[in-house]
Amino acid sequence: MSTDRTGPQAAALTVTSRTEPDGSIVCRLCGELDLDSLSAAKVVFAQHLEARPARLLVDLEELTFCDSSGLNLLIKTRQAAQEVGVDLRLGTLSAQVERLLAITGAGEVFTAHPADAAARPTTPDETLD
Repeated sequence: MSTDRTGPQAAALTVTSRTEPDGSIVCRLCGELDLDSLSAAKVVFAQHLEARPARLLVDLEELTFCDSSGLNLLIKTRQAAQEVGVDLRLGTLSAQVERLLAITGAGEVFTAHPADAAARPTTPDETLD
């Protein structure tokens, strides 16, 4: 059985960001991160890394689906962050993302800080999608 994630029923990806008082950036992804939607996240991640904050926290609590291309983007973003001296961490994870990271072993390459991501929700005016 396969799931069709295209057409009008496909969940959009929403990317919101906020800058914390200490200069850290919290980036929240909501919806589905897959081959069709990852360009929005890729652009936002690149913009944030170009700004070189001390920390980039990626909150995935509301990410309902992530395929291998989405996981690849997260891993490549982590590598790019290391290259420019940005501390990239994952905030709160959805159950689906936790499972994906556990099954693939990719969870071991990320530092998680769920309490940081939940500290303050992003507001609609901070939406970057």
